[in-house]
Amino acid sequence: MEINYVEKGRRIFELEIEELHRVSASLDESFNQAIALLKRALDNKGKIVVVGIGKSGNIGHKIAATLNSTGATSVVLNSQNALHGDLGIVSDGDAVIALSYSGETSELLDLLPFIKRSNVQVIGVTGKPDSTLGKHSDVTLLTTISREACPLNLAPTSSSTAMLVMGDALAMALLESRGFTEEDFSRFHPGGSLGRALLTKVSDIMRSGTSLACVGLDATVHDALSAMSMARTGACIITAEDGTLAGIFTHGDFARSFQENANIGASSISDLMTVNPITLNSDSLAAEAVNTIGTHRIDDIVVLDSNKIPVGLIDTQDFARLKLI
Repeated sequence: MEINYVEKGRRIFELEIEELHRVSASLDESFNQAIALLKRALDNKGKIVVVGIGKSGNIGHKIAATLNSTGATSVVLNSQNALHGDLGIVSDGDAVIALSYSGETSELLDLLPFIKRSNVQVIGVTGKPDSTLGKHSDVTLLTTISREACPLNLAPTSSSTAMLVMGDALAMALLESRGFTEEDFSRFHPGGSLGRALLTKVSDIMRSGTSLACVGLDATVHDALSAMSMARTGACIITAEDGTLAGIFTHGDFARSFQENANIGASSISDLMTVNPITLNSDSLAAEAVNTIGTHRIDDIVVLDSNKIPVGLIDTQDFARLKLI
């Protein structure tokens, strides 16, 4: 009989999701305390030191990387080298995130007395509240699970996932508490499509000038189509007499209307345009445009200047060409 590994794989997902729900439900005031502790360390020019052994150590590297990427200065303390000089990483005013599901990992516990000689506070992330780590931490965050996703209930799976997500939760909550913005984020991600999206502004990528189709409210559908053809674009902006935005008309609008009336060319564009279309300011980041198009499931965004006058159009097809997605 052939084994259905797809179903087995899905079961692993289900088991880990169930355990994550369990850990999520157990969050309490300790999480608030942990965020306050981390924020205080960073505000006082300290850093976050992450330490763990084995699988917890691997998770620790990811947590530190996420913290660093969001502007929270973090380092990983190598437990094996810590007692041979690497403890110099830890400075007064730092915050330490110590990871151990059992809370009894000997290499980590051997470090604790030396770590606490410095003026630091320790956040223990463990599945055992009564463990040595739990008892000797200033704040304890529990990642207690009922079972591993491993069929043998042995390999760290659900427990390591819970620890990873707890780290993500800390990093994202800390990000919000510090008022970290997209502009801040861009400074730490200058390369790749993410960096381009975060460093590029809407005004840098919008279609404007001869590439922008624009007609007035008194125009016909035929006028709008001609303008789109000349600009080689799939949308036309409609403006009021004072130059402000009145609406937008797209090739998709034309195709849908044409099915009902094959002679719509002479129709007034004002009768068929979409009023109050989605817009962005020209000084917005390109990342916001990517997010807006994905959220609203649209193909075009009208770009306005500081006076709310249409000055450009963003087409979703441009994202791939500009390597923003």
